[in-house]
Amino acid sequence: MRFRKEETPQSPRCSPPPREALSEMSSGAPGILSVNKTAESPVSGSGNKRRDSLGSASSCPIFKDVGEIYSRLLDHRPVIQGEIRYFIKEFEEKRGLRELRVLENLNNTIFEANDKILPKCEEVMHGNLNEILKRLQVANQMFHTLQQTEQEESQVTTAI
Repeated sequence: MRFRKEETPQSPRCSPPPREALSEMSSGAPGILSVNKTAESPVSGSGNKRRDSLGSASSCPIFKDVGEIYSRLLDHRPVIQGEIRYFIKEFEEKRGLRELRVLENLNNTIFEANDKILPKCEEVMHGNLNEILKRLQVANQMFHTLQQTEQEESQVTTAI
């Protein structure tokens, strides 16, 4: 007796779930998957359920693991969430390192200003202030002598 491909008798071992069952699981359609490749509503009371010789799908360990296989192969949310957490962690660390480098550069600039630039500025300022003070003293002396000569001339002109 020859069997056509659809009519091949089932072996006592469990066979992998049909492709339609996996596609129905991945599509997220509500319902219970049965061995006969149809999604049945859990509340439907229709008596036209066709049963296979294997019994219910939950009795076979392979069918029990279909949900786990689906979650591992097709549900990428945990992986994506892990990648997001990793990216945020790396971003915050790099940002923290960047801010730390900026603060270190600022600290180095301040130390350089205090150690090198500020003493040079003070030295130049004292040198220039001493020179300005000497010039002001000379100018003040000149104005004082000029004022004395004018005062003497005004006394001479008033005495005549």
